[in-house]
Amino acid sequence: MPYTNIAYSPPGTGILQDEVSCSICLEYLRDPVTINCGHNFCCVCITDYCERWEGSTTGVFFCPQCRAGFLQTTFRPNKQLANIVEGIEQLALQPDKEPKEKLCEKHGKKLRLFCEDDGEAICLVCDKSRVHRSHTVIPIEEAAQDYKVGMKLQEALDLLRQVTGEVAKLQAQEGKKTAQWKDKVRAQREVIVAQFAKRRRALEEEEQLLVCRLEEEEEETLQKLQENAAFLVEQSSSLAQLIQEIERKCQQPAADLLKVRAPLTIHSMKLQEPEAVHTELQDSYEVPRLRETLQKYRVDVTLDPNTANAYLLLSQDRRSVRVGDKRQDVPSNPERFDMCTSILGQQRFTAGRHYWEVEVGDKTCWTLGVCEECVSRQRIFTPSPATGFWTVWLRNGNEYAALTSPLTELTLRVKPRQIGILLDYEAGEVSFYNVNGSSHIYTFSDTFLEPLRPYFYPGVRAGGLNDAPLTLQPSTQQP
Repeated sequence: MPYTNIAYSPPGTGILQDEVSCSICLEYLRDPVTINCGHNFCCVCITDYCERWEGSTTGVFFCPQCRAGFLQTTFRPNKQLANIVEGIEQLALQPDKEPKEKLCEKHGKKLRLFCEDDGEAICLVCDKSRVHRSHTVIPIEEAAQDYKVGMKLQEALDLLRQVTGEVAKLQAQEGKKTAQWKDKVRAQREVIVAQFAKRRRALEEEEQLLVCRLEEEEEETLQKLQENAAFLVEQSSSLAQLIQEIERKCQQPAADLLKVRAPLTIHSMKLQEPEAVHTELQDSYEVPRLRETLQKYRVDVTLDPNTANAYLLLSQDRRSVRVGDKRQDVPSNPERFDMCTSILGQQRFTAGRHYWEVEVGDKTCWTLGVCEECVSRQRIFTPSPATGFWTVWLRNGNEYAALTSPLTELTLRVKPRQIGILLDYEAGEVSFYNVNGSSHIYTFSDTFLEPLRPYFYPGVRAGGLNDAPLTLQPSTQQP
C-alpha cells in the first residue's frame, strides 16, 4: 500500500500506518468512523461509498474491506483513533520530508486525480461524488505528462538548452575577443612608447650635439682668455721690476746718477694690450622649432594627372591645381575622379614619416589630407576615416573642420595661408599644421592597412571667389 507522503518509517511502523489509513482513499483517516465489523474509514469516504451503492434496497451495505454487512445508521465516530492519527502527523515520522503536497480544500485529501472536464485537480473522494461522477478523470501524473507534451515544454526546454549552449559559445568568443583586444592595445601601446622613445632619443642626440659644440667653443675661448691673463701677469711683473730699478737708481749720488747712459725707451713703458677675444657665442644654439622639426620629413609631392577630375586645370610642373569653367577632354579611366573635382598626389606611402606643404592663400573652400589608394572614384562620396579619407576642410571662407563622423569643428586663431601635412604611417597619425601660424591644427589617430596618397580638393569656383589654385611647395630637403 503506497504512502507517498512518507519518505522514511522506523521498523514496525508499517502495521501502524495500515491501521490509521483509510482503505478507500489510501490516506490517513479523516474523521474516522467504525462500522459493525470493526473496520475504520473516513466518514466522507464511507458515506460516499454508501451513496454510490446501488444494489441495496434494505439499507444493508457490505464492508469494502471484509464484505461483512452493516447499516449506515450504525456508524460510530472513533475519537481515540482520530487522536492517534493526529498524533502520528504531529510526531512527523518522516525526518526527510519532501515538500508538502496540496490537499483538497473540500475533503482534505491528496489531489491524486485530474478532471479534464473542469480542468482541475481533485481527490479520490471528489471523483466518487455526484459532481465529477460523469466526468473524464485521469491520474494527475498522466495529466501532467500530457500537459508537458501538449504545451511542448520539452521542446521549449530543448530549445533553451540549445540557446544556453550558443550563449556559452558567444561568451567564449567574447572572451577571446577581449583577449585579442587587449593584445592589440598592448601592441599599439608598445608602438606608441617605441615611437616616442625614438623621438626622445633623436632629441637627446641633438641636445648632446649642441652641448658638445657649446663646450668646444667654451674651451677654445677660455684658453684664449687664460693666455691673455698670463700675458698681462708677465707684463705687470716686468713693469714692477723696471719701477724698482728706476727707484734704486734715483737713490744713487748725483755723480753716479749722471753716469747712467742707458736711457729708458718709450717701448718699455708702453702698455701692451693682449689679443682681443670675442665673448659672443659664434654658433646658434636654438632648440629646433616646429617647422624645422617637420622639415626633417619633407618630401616632394606632385600631382597625378591620371586621377584629376575633368574640370581641374594642372600647372605644367604638376604642383598647382585649380577648378576650370568647362570640362577638359581627358581619357576616361577608373583612376580618375568622375563626380568630385578631386585629384591625388603621385606619391604613395606604405611606411615612415612624410611631410609636405600646400599653399591655400585666400581660398574660401578646400579639402586636404590623405586617402587610401583603393577609394572609389566613380561616385559621390563623403570623406571620413570610415570611407578611407583623413582630411581637413575649409568652407565659406572661415569654417574649418576635421572630416570625422560626425564633423569635428575647428577654431583657428590665425587664418592659414599654408597647410603642412605630416603622415606617420606606423603611428597611424595624420597631423595638420598652420605653417604661417606655427601651430598645430588637428591630428587623426587610426591604423593604416592600405597604401596612402595625398588628397586635394580645390573646391568650387564660387563665382570666382575661389579661383585661386592649391599649390604644392617644393621641397628644400630631399627625403
